[in-house]
Amino acid sequence: MPGGDEQVSPCNLNRGLLTTLEGVPWVVPVTILIIILYSWMLNRTKPGRYIYAIGGNPEAARRAGISVAWIRTFGFMMCSFTAIIAGVIYASRLGSMATDIDGGNLVLYAVAAAVIGGSSLFGGRGKPLNALLGGLVIAVVINGLGLMSVSTAVTDIATAIVLIAAVTLDALVRRRATVR
Repeated sequence: MPGGDEQVSPCNLNRGLLTTLEGVPWVVPVTILIIILYSWMLNRTKPGRYIYAIGGNPEAARRAGISVAWIRTFGFMMCSFTAIIAGVIYASRLGSMATDIDGGNLVLYAVAAAVIGGSSLFGGRGKPLNALLGGLVIAVVINGLGLMSVSTAVTDIATAIVLIAAVTLDALVRRRATVR
């Protein structure tokens, strides 16, 4: 810093070793902000708690006086808002946008991240932070296999095996909880 009076922000620091990469990628603070916002919304607001209630048992939630249709619409709106942010981040990463994106693997990775993070496929359970941690596990598996120059088919198989193990564990835990 030439003058010494410049503001230093984590998103401005040089993070490259061989090449110059300025600062922390902007996706990191954006992701942290989204996780904090969604965690607060799901745990501290009525619509958030209603989302969990509807995921657990929609009929019981309806009988409790919750407007199931409106809350589901609100949940889909939040998912769409998140998809918008992801699209902007994806476009900024590429520097352009294409309409022929094959999202097949992206959907697999998203479901795998949520399930590995502890969200139940049967509804009513899960936290945004846990889904982020599941996403990190999936990213490590995919990145590690990519660094080992493993074929795409083997990477997909490994991801599927991890996903099947997580779903099986979720089903066993849920079954054990209902037996007691």
